[in-house]
Amino acid sequence: MSVVIVGTLDTKGEEIGFARDVIEAQGIDVHLIDTGVMDDPEITPDTTAAAVARAAGRDLGSLRDAGDRGEAIEAMGEGAAEIATRLHEEDELDGILGLGGSGNTSIATAAMRALPVGVPKFMVSTVASGDTEPYVESSDIAMMYSVADIEGLNQLSRTVISNAALAVVGMVSNDPDIEVEDRPTIAITMFGVTTPCVQTAREWLEDRGYETIVFHATGTGGRAMENLIEEGVIDGVLDVTTTEWADELVGGALSAGPHRLEAAAERGIPQVVSTGALDMVNFGPRETVPTEFDGRTFHIHNPQVTLMRTTPEENAELGRIIAEKLNASTGSTALALPLNGVSMLDTEGEEFHDPDTDAALFEALREHLDEDIELLEIEANINDETFALTLAEKIDAYMQAEQSA
Repeated sequence: MSVVIVGTLDTKGEEIGFARDVIEAQGIDVHLIDTGVMDDPEITPDTTAAAVARAAGRDLGSLRDAGDRGEAIEAMGEGAAEIATRLHEEDELDGILGLGGSGNTSIATAAMRALPVGVPKFMVSTVASGDTEPYVESSDIAMMYSVADIEGLNQLSRTVISNAALAVVGMVSNDPDIEVEDRPTIAITMFGVTTPCVQTAREWLEDRGYETIVFHATGTGGRAMENLIEEGVIDGVLDVTTTEWADELVGGALSAGPHRLEAAAERGIPQVVSTGALDMVNFGPRETVPTEFDGRTFHIHNPQVTLMRTTPEENAELGRIIAEKLNASTGSTALALPLNGVSMLDTEGEEFHDPDTDAALFEALREHLDEDIELLEIEANINDETFALTLAEKIDAYMQAEQSA
């Protein structure tokens, strides 16, 4: 067993050396990757900072001479990611630990994000009590707030660092003996307002022998699913909830970025896609909604989440975008339209019920969708059992055809 520690040994050598000693005392090997660029390391690394810079196609001396901290952090992050990936491929990395401030947090988490889901990743950071999304993104990094700065060893830092070190030891040295069945895996996207649909479809699929992984369509959820599709973890996709595209288009808080809906198309795996929660854009508390949206229809989901109804013009553009993404598919693909509403809030009597606005979405999808994409139009709300079972049966049919081909 081997744990890789990523750190700036020119400034944090004492602290990282302490973490190494704690881990080695448990009988686990340690590989130190030095990411310091300003000075010589305080302790001897296994991978030097010069080697890290070379892995990014850079020269350590040039990075030092330039004196641009941002440039150096970016380069060392790229190099650390390359080296961590190689060590993992060579079975020399069973877990990874990082310690530092914002600089090494950026570097070490870049290395962590390059590793597959399931590899233990633990980051002790001075910025772990704030917004960690830029560091974690869609990976399974565990972050621990250092409480005090990681500068010197004292009763507090020794406790925090040793806890982190022992946590990584526990993760790499204990076999949870989890029974893993070799079943085809279907990814499903869900939002609170599409939960009944997903629950019905998931249960139907699991009864027929599929493993399902449900992703919350909160931006990071969509990106996580796309990444796992690219890695080959997912065999089929039931993309019920494409709401992240509404946030990407309009400027909401839960965008998954412009590449959402691309991975399954590129890999050619079966997918059934719908229009779940495209009636809404997500913001934080009501007072955080930009004033440019004054006069729009809002729903206060909770004190932290405000939902805004999409307009006919936005829906028409969403339809065009989603159709173009699906048209690039190289595998079996269907688009399912719930003609009686795309969410819980888009039903008769609810705040977002607006058949004309939905019609703009559906018409744009019909207009721009290629003929080789199967189009299913169902007179139901997205959460009706009829609609959910139609989705489940269609992805099952695609998966069965794929397996028999």
